[in-house]
Amino acid sequence: MKIREVPVEGYETVAVAEDPESSLHAIIAIHDTTLGPALGGLRLWKYETEEDALTDVLRLARGMTYKSACANTGLGGGKAVIIGDSETDLTESRFRAMGRFVETLGGRYITAEDVGIGIRELEWLRKETRYVTGLSRRVGSSGNPSPFTARGVIRGLFACAEERFGTSHLDRLRYTVQGLGQVGGDVVRCLSMLGATVTVTDINEERCEEFAALPGVEVVPAEEIYSVDCDVFMPCALGGVLNDETIPILKAQVVAGCANNQLLRSDHADSLHARGILYAPDFIINAGGIINVSVEVREEGYDERTAVRKIENIYDGLREVFETARREDLTPAKAADRVAEFRLEQARNRNGSPVKDTTPNS
Repeated sequence: MKIREVPVEGYETVAVAEDPESSLHAIIAIHDTTLGPALGGLRLWKYETEEDALTDVLRLARGMTYKSACANTGLGGGKAVIIGDSETDLTESRFRAMGRFVETLGGRYITAEDVGIGIRELEWLRKETRYVTGLSRRVGSSGNPSPFTARGVIRGLFACAEERFGTSHLDRLRYTVQGLGQVGGDVVRCLSMLGATVTVTDINEERCEEFAALPGVEVVPAEEIYSVDCDVFMPCALGGVLNDETIPILKAQVVAGCANNQLLRSDHADSLHARGILYAPDFIINAGGIINVSVEVREEGYDERTAVRKIENIYDGLREVFETARREDLTPAKAADRVAEFRLEQARNRNGSPVKDTTPNS
């Protein structure tokens, strides 16, 4: 395996691994370990180029730093991506090679499940490295983090509904959900059970057919999801979906989803604000999964009740962000960044560490 480091300003370590024997081509980005080891999921995606993969992993790693800071996990931020196809590249040799790659960082990066990755793949990694979270409950781990992410998103919806509509009755609102993966699917099931009206879309037609059978759920083509008349638009697929083309046609008053990096650029938060659309910063509302696995790495081990109690605080975290935004005349996105940066600065002052430039890379 050949490993090379890529210098990136504002990041502690960015490393690329290529292993011809297993066909592994992967990147690990450690953004910041001020608060603790960098914890962040491993994503498998069919990136067109290594540059595309690098752009994605850098954005995701920085988001994990801020997510962990705001969620008080006691961990830092990092992320990993494998360039590959989930239909053909889920091989044991490739993931064992990835485990060896993770192990070279000596615990500075701890991995977990993300897009394209399941428990089986994590178990393959675990054969080569101990720095893996989110394994099955039968081995004493915390299991699939997706239900906990969905739980946090629903908890966050209460804060959003109260802020914008003055109600805690989620069933009275209309939702659009883009993406029916594990988290998005759980969110839709919950909203359907509450009696809400939900319009959904996904690139997987079988998933769409499955969810169309639920009460109150309607399916529309992917290109129509942005213009559906609703109260809450929920991006639950990949990032960058809030951009110059989509924001002007949104008919929602709130954006609150589980996808990472929903804003294509940071200034798109201003575009939403200018239209009077309340934005729930993604790294606040989707923190349930990382909170759950962070409980797993405690010295005393995993306890689900502790995890759930911490996830319930996502409501308070969003309330704090919305109140900060109002008080200081900021967008919620900038207010969330300010909360995270304040906590990082406090930790650096305690540790005597130099102030770190966390300006996002363009």
